[in-house]
Parts: sequence; structure tokens; C-alpha cells
Amino acid sequence: MPAGLMLFLGAWGIRRQDAIWRDEAVTYDMAHRSLADLWSTLLQVDVVHGLYYALMHVWFAGYDATFRGAFGDAVGLRLPSVAAMTVAAAGVALLGQRLVGRRAGLLAGFTFALIPVVQQYAQEGRSYAMVCALVVWATYVLVLAAAGPRRGRWLGYTALMVAACLLHEFAALALPAHGAAVVLARLPRRVLRSWLLASAAVLAALAPLAVFSTRQSAQISWLMWPDPLQLLTFAVLAVLGIACARVRIRSRGPIGLRALGVPLLLLPTLLLLLLSHVEPAYVDRYVLYYVVGFALLAGAALAWLLRPADERGQTRGRRLRRAMAVALLLVVLLPVNVHLRSPDSRVDDVTAVAHAVREVSEPGDGLLFMPSRRRIWRATLPRDFRGLHDLAQAESPLASHTLYGTERIGDVIRDRMLTARRIVVAGDPDGQPADDNDQEIAKRSTLRTAFEVCSSREVRGAKITVYARPGACGGGG
Repeated sequence: MPAGLMLFLGAWGIRRQDAIWRDEAVTYDMAHRSLADLWSTLLQVDVVHGLYYALMHVWFAGYDATFRGAFGDAVGLRLPSVAAMTVAAAGVALLGQRLVGRRAGLLAGFTFALIPVVQQYAQEGRSYAMVCALVVWATYVLVLAAAGPRRGRWLGYTALMVAACLLHEFAALALPAHGAAVVLARLPRRVLRSWLLASAAVLAALAPLAVFSTRQSAQISWLMWPDPLQLLTFAVLAVLGIACARVRIRSRGPIGLRALGVPLLLLPTLLLLLLSHVEPAYVDRYVLYYVVGFALLAGAALAWLLRPADERGQTRGRRLRRAMAVALLLVVLLPVNVHLRSPDSRVDDVTAVAHAVREVSEPGDGLLFMPSRRRIWRATLPRDFRGLHDLAQAESPLASHTLYGTERIGDVIRDRMLTARRIVVAGDPDGQPADDNDQEIAKRSTLRTAFEVCSSREVRGAKITVYARPGACGGGG
């Protein structure tokens, strides 16, 4: 039942009016490169997502040949994440059942599916839903291995965690949470020894990727101090989860609910925040699986609070009031869930950008992306940019084996701009910090001194402006 609910919530509004945001556009672009080109790109950038891009390459090879015409690119990007979160919800339910009981398991699975951030990443063409599912099932196998240590179970745990870490390195932060659960449960030394060996194997398998990816650390140079809303979300779930852990619940099996749920809820995020004091690295999706700890604790607490009348002092009136409080919370969350399925829920909309460029441009117009990394906006709908001349581009993203292509030096960009009568600029909206490299300075100064604004429009996360030489604004646009 939790898996069915997750599947329904994942399918609800999955198209998001065909809006795709910039990170999903990167996935689409990488997945549609040949494996040889993908490999050459990963040697320069984004190697941390290499396994995910390879899996999506295989997925799109089948999807494009069968369902793309009927459902479109946005659905194709997100279906694997919907499937992964559905599998994760089933795993959370089984975990809750194993730790406490059937009712607690069902409610844990339902809680997991109803968490807004889970629904957000269930409809995102990135790796985080897959990582979450793998961590869930690795945790389940860990609980099984603690109950009856067998080599096959520990091998399964190791394989699942290796897969999770190769999809995203920060899945390794689940290992300390698992280790804390083993220690807090006071399991026999042989179990702790087996977990240590499994963890060592996971880290050994991850080490080559981790070492190589440090060469590409400039990729996350955009990260600053953690987003306040993300911190608030974690803080709220942490407080609620700890409160749920205080409810009188009897656990089953060698690993107790609190011993597993509390470390899984707290440790990955706290460790990532600690790391961010050394080098900014915190984004909530990197440790999305922390919500599994909350779902387990909340599911068990709800099972106790909503227990049948006459069971351990429960009354019909008290049960009804608690059920109504839960229903009210779901109603309060409904606007959030609706918003998540709108284009405005992401930082930009590359589909809207492409359509706006097509509408304001004329064949032969110059084209600039400001800053250059916004060239990703053309990845999913290159036909909407057909007939325009990218004045700054030296090599395309594909030819240069990069995400955004390479650009000419500033003086050359200026000279090429001065040969154009009209230029369409796809750039960041007002208020965003401007890049200060040679190319961006040349673009801004030339537009300011040699062109005038003909028209401007804003779409989600972008501003599309048409410039022309003085007196040339009358035609088109």
C-alpha cells in the first residue's frame, strides 16, 4: 500500500507542464551523448554522476524508441525516480514492520511517501531518488544481517551500499548511521566486526571515484552557506523525529527502532554540515535518505497514537481527535504538494526559456548566454535556437566534452558582437551576481556601449532580452 501511494503521488503532475530545470537538462544532455563522448566528458567534469548518466543513457535508448512520442522528455527524465521512490517506500514499510510491527510499517511507508521533499525528488531527473532507495534497502538488509548473521546478507549489504555510493559519494554518510545503530543495539562483536568489514569494502570501492572527483571540486564552487529553508526543514523533522522517539514503543529484533531511526535521521546531515565548515558542501538532497529515519520514528509513533480503541488505555474519542489532527496536517501540506508540481517549484524552466527565445528571435540574430553556463538552456530544445548564431561559443558542449561548451576570449567576442545587427541574450534575472571573467565583462560592456534594448521578458529563472544597434529596434522581436 505505501508503494501504491508513492506511485500515485509520483505520477500525479509528473509533467509539470513539461517544465525541465537546469540540472535535469544536464541529465538529458549527458544521457543522450554516446558512451564514448560521455566517458570523455566524465574525465573532465561531473564524474560523481557518471554511473547515473550511464544508467539514464541505457534507459533513454529504450524510452526514446517506444514512449517518447506519447509522453515526452519530461516524463522520461522522471520515471526512473518515481520507480526508485516507489521501491524506497516499500522498503521503509518493510523496515518499520521488521523493527516494530505491521501497523507501524504501513504508517512509516505512508509517512515517507507524504513527505514533500520525497515527492519533490520522486519527480526529478537526478540520482537522489535512486540513492535513497538503495540506502533504504541496504538498511533493511543490515537489520536482517543483525538478526541472523549470514555471509550472503553482508554481501548484499555491501553491494547495495557500493551501488549507492557510486551513484552519489555522500551516500557513504549513511555508514556512520548504520554503525551507530549496531553500537547502540549492543550487538555481538561478530556483528560489529562484519559491519566494519563491509564498510571497509564499501569505502575501498568508493575510493578511486572519490580521489578522482577531487580534481573536479570546482563543480560545487557555487555552494555557499546552507539554504535557510533546507536547514529549517531538517530542523523541523529532527525535532519531530526526536519527539516521536520518546513515545513508548516496543521494538522487535536485535536492532531497536530508536537505535536505527535517530542516527539515520540526524547523523548524515550533521556530518555534512560539519564538512561544510571546512568546504561548502551542504545541499539537502545529498543526504535525502535522512528522511527515512524520520519516517520510521513517525510511523511507529502514529501506530501507538492511533492504536485501536480499548488497546492500552486508548479511547474512541482520543483516537478520533488524533486522527483528525493527522488529517489536518495533510490538508495543510496540500498546497505545498501542489506547488511542487508547478514550474515555479524549481529555480528555472529551460522549456520556457527556449520557447521565449524562439518567439522573440529572427533568423540570423546573434545569441548570447549570460553567464556561459546558461548554455545548458538549449540542451533539451535545440530546435528553438535554430538559425541563431552563438557569438561567444568556441566549441559546443559535445565537441569540447564539457557541460556548457567553451567560449572565445573577450576581445574576439566583442568583435563578433559588433558584426551583429540584433542579439538575443538569455541571461539570469535581475539581482543575480554577475560573473567577472573576461568573456562576461566583454559581453556586458559591448551591449552597454554599442546596443540598445528593444524588448525584454522574464520567464522562470531567466530574462530574455533583445538588443539591437541604435535605431535598429523597429523590425521583429
